[in-house]
Amino acid sequence: MTCPPLIRPSFFTWLVVPALLWLAVQLFGLPHMIWSYEWHGRIGDEVSRRHYTRCTYIGPNGAITEYPRDGRCGWVRFATAGGR
Repeated sequence: MTCPPLIRPSFFTWLVVPALLWLAVQLFGLPHMIWSYEWHGRIGDEVSRRHYTRCTYIGPNGAITEYPRDGRCGWVRFATAGGR
């Protein structure tokens, strides 16, 4: 007796991609882009010489503000609904 064509296991291989995406979101969070920042330095300084004191990111979970210890802000930050 043969199986009906809709019950073959190969039809369910597409479920791997959404499962991996869900796992990645649970582990790393959703991407948030840089929205604003504050920095210390002179107006004419190069961007590489600035010391950033506050970085605000905006994304699907709202705005997230952090105070970097190393004085640098990334362009993208991954965060969960709790902000971390």
